[in-house]
Amino acid sequence: MLPRGRPRALGAAALLLLLLLLGFLLFGGDLGCERRKRGGRAGAPGCFPGPLMPRVPPDGRLRRAAALDGDPGAGPGDHNRSDCGPPPPRPSKCELLHVAIVCAGHNSSRDVITLVKSMLFYRKNPLHLHLVTDAVARNILEMLFHTWMVPAVRVSFYNADELKSQVSWIPNKHYSGLYGLMKLVLPSALPTELAHVIVLDTDVTFASDISELWALFAHFSDTQAIGLVENQSDWYLGNLWKNHRPWPALGRGFNTGVILLRLDRLRQAGWEQMWRLTARRELLTLPATSLADQDIFNAVIKEHPGLVQPLPCVWNVQLSDHTLAERCYSVASDLKVIHWNSPKKLQVKNKHVEFFRNFYLTFLEYDGNLLRRELFGCPSQPPPGAEQLQQALAQLNEEDPCFEFRQQQLTVHRVHVTFLPHEPPPPRPHDVTLVAQLSMDRLQMLEALCRHWPGPMSLALYLTDAEAQQFLRFIEASPVLAARQDVAYHVVYREGPLYPVNQLRNVALAQALTPYVFLSDIDFLPAYSLYDYLRASIEQLGLGSQRKAALVVPAFETLHYRFSFPHSKVELLALLDVGALYTFRYHEWPRGHAPTDYARWREAQAPYRVQWAADYEPYVVVPRDCPRYDPRFVGFGWNKVAHIVELDAQEYELLVLPEAFTIHLPHAPSLDISRFRSSPTYRDCLQALKDEFHQDLSRHHGAAALKYLPALQQPQSPARD
Repeated sequence: MLPRGRPRALGAAALLLLLLLLGFLLFGGDLGCERRKRGGRAGAPGCFPGPLMPRVPPDGRLRRAAALDGDPGAGPGDHNRSDCGPPPPRPSKCELLHVAIVCAGHNSSRDVITLVKSMLFYRKNPLHLHLVTDAVARNILEMLFHTWMVPAVRVSFYNADELKSQVSWIPNKHYSGLYGLMKLVLPSALPTELAHVIVLDTDVTFASDISELWALFAHFSDTQAIGLVENQSDWYLGNLWKNHRPWPALGRGFNTGVILLRLDRLRQAGWEQMWRLTARRELLTLPATSLADQDIFNAVIKEHPGLVQPLPCVWNVQLSDHTLAERCYSVASDLKVIHWNSPKKLQVKNKHVEFFRNFYLTFLEYDGNLLRRELFGCPSQPPPGAEQLQQALAQLNEEDPCFEFRQQQLTVHRVHVTFLPHEPPPPRPHDVTLVAQLSMDRLQMLEALCRHWPGPMSLALYLTDAEAQQFLRFIEASPVLAARQDVAYHVVYREGPLYPVNQLRNVALAQALTPYVFLSDIDFLPAYSLYDYLRASIEQLGLGSQRKAALVVPAFETLHYRFSFPHSKVELLALLDVGALYTFRYHEWPRGHAPTDYARWREAQAPYRVQWAADYEPYVVVPRDCPRYDPRFVGFGWNKVAHIVELDAQEYELLVLPEAFTIHLPHAPSLDISRFRSSPTYRDCLQALKDEFHQDLSRHHGAAALKYLPALQQPQSPARD
């Protein structure tokens, strides 16, 4: 859903502006180009920051940069100061800008999102993102961009695995591995009709409109094909430590975190043969690349200097361990791109790192929903489904008492699957994934759940962008959670006033990778032995193709925040008999679990079948391809009940397992429960949803749906928790 919160967008923009102003004050009043000699004003519009490295002369010779190399033949500010000539013309308002990024794995995917947020915040042009990804990153980013629905943004994916063979012969010591070499093959990997592209590392953050960077293509001569910023350290000078032997480079060399590529010219120049020959020759005397593709780009440029167009230093302010970037931004009117090119990333040592870190964190925690804004005056193809969504939203009546419910049902939430590194479980024919959903106020349940359930889990979390970062820190600080690579966390970004409980369940269910799923809630702890018991029961009962069944796990509850968890059915019955445990919702809503027949379960030695009854909502184990939850049920009430109705309508047997149990732990009531209890309008809206549900059920199942009509017409008690 397109955002309605314009004041929040303005607040974030004001925050960014304040941060930049503070940076200006921190670095002093000479952040602009020095026009005082000419009577001009420092930092005046139109000042164009010059590169740290001078233009390469036509004969290919390169003078060393005075500001960084100490060349006595140049003035102290000649090379770092701003050229106050007119800036290059920007691309037309609706010109499509192409951006290529190589991304692999879970962590890199999160970095890409922060980078894209910074681009979207400032951009005024349509964008086409060309993402070279492995299977993990594609699964994450494809879902994210599909649900983000940003206008005037196209995304194309390219299979990085198909490109590995082209670079796998190159020994590389850089932490990026093979993927750090793949920018070399972009001219052949990207579409042949694509002539210009901006190539970015995942660890850069924009502080300006990307169209300004695109405009620098106009500075290329007829032979130049690669635009780069000079490397802002002494790495390629070979003097950082004893016996340091870098790859060859022109002077200080260039950094490849931000690249302008004229793909058409590189193809015509025989780029593929050029870099391969250079790399093979250098590897005869050098053991490996240290800086991945950057070493090879520099070696090629050393041999063919006419290919390179040096870019202004502000387009790649490099915060590496030995950075000299301060010599760039101390005379620049503004920063354009910040590059965290140290393996330490935000922990890098730099006297201005707090300023840069806060700038980065602004985008890291920025509400991505606010970036779903139109480019006015620039028609573009709407994202898939956007037109239908807008039409449906336009038909809503804001005077309708149930408007919030209707609007929430139509909200398309951004979804970031496998937010953290995750190892898929090995294939097992009877394996079970625990599926649940939660919000920030239930994070404390995760450690206990991991201790009780040793098998795979798929959990959907309803969080804001800022909360997602708090969650990340929470996991990293917990040895129990950090050690579990078989728990998949999927972030569904928060939007709207009501909790989209069934949408969350469907996200977690869709991402489960085992043949069976245990549909649970986050405030339940399963029996310690339940995971193994469920797998054995599935095999013994011959579920799947032989039998269509939902296995019921009897639910209990304790009213005590601290109690001794039973290790067996015998221990549980003892606690039940002394009043330390109860059957779930025995006091408030016994109808929800009464059909489980707890009296029979006490004596049962084998699974037994029970019949569906009104308001029955047990926790069940079903095949992964079971019916999905009905997403119309948001907030509190009837969300699990409707799912059990659908299972019964599709003729699933309900089989109660005699040795299985799960126990609910006490917690403060949610906001939605409180609204359900206190608001007759809320309950009336829930009844309206139930009526619509039955209408759809009748369309799908015909006369068989009549059995559910009495249950749907029964009012729910506001005392239910």
